[in-house]
Amino acid sequence: MRITITARHCEIPDELRMRARTLLERLTRLAPRSHDGQVLFVADHGTPTVEVRLHTARGAVHVGTAGGADHRTALDRAVAKVRRQLDKSPARRRGGRGGTRTRRALEREPR
Repeated sequence: MRITITARHCEIPDELRMRARTLLERLTRLAPRSHDGQVLFVADHGTPTVEVRLHTARGAVHVGTAGGADHRTALDRAVAKVRRQLDKSPARRRGGRGGTRTRRALEREPR
């Protein structure tokens, strides 16, 4: 998976960049077919804001934007929002077979 970390109007320490990379890699466990992740750190008008985007192979884009007292808090909140979106996604809730009927159920149906 390709991970892009961008900082606009602010400086981000290497520790925070590594934390962002680690959190995005953890999100890929929930969305195993994800191919692109982006983290955007912004400090417009002194307010730290973080946006996390996760693109999946099926074309879905999960976005979480959050603000906080500092960038670390905002990052944790944004990742939590994306995690909630992934937990609610239909592909994840569907279950084992993906909603397909079994052969036995098809045999019981009258024609």
